[in-house]
Amino acid sequence: MNSCGFLSYELKVNGVSHDIADVHFGATLIDVLRNRIELLGTKQGCEDGQCGACTVLIDGEAVNSCLELAAEAIGREIMTIEGYNPRDGSLTPLQEALVKHAAIQCGFCIPGIILAAESLLAECPGATEEQIRTEMDGNLCRCTGYCSILAAILEVAEARRGD
Repeated sequence: MNSCGFLSYELKVNGVSHDIADVHFGATLIDVLRNRIELLGTKQGCEDGQCGACTVLIDGEAVNSCLELAAEAIGREIMTIEGYNPRDGSLTPLQEALVKHAAIQCGFCIPGIILAAESLLAECPGATEEQIRTEMDGNLCRCTGYCSILAAILEVAEARRGD
């Protein structure tokens, strides 16, 4: 760190290393993702950890990137929605279920919901409806009313339970 409180470091995002030069030590992860690396899929909503729109995965765990200092993610694997999407443009089973259940309207919250749900399903592949409701309560959606989101995640959990 130089005398003005700026750092330079490397972040690994979606499997790619990014050199981040001269960023304030207090910069949040969402600021670095959007403004330095130009990954715009992570949405900035409430800016105080209440809405989940900025959810990313750090070492597989769902994290509100508006509350995480970017420097705290040094040496860790960060995944944004851009890294979650299949490279061939196809949809994952979770994305397919969200489309099938009409759980996507304006789309603003969906990147955070997808990553939070994927983290939940990775930890608990056959999650129950109650587990899904509890774990997803930090992700807000102003459009769908949640029933379709819950149904989509539950469908994927039931499919994984059957594996």
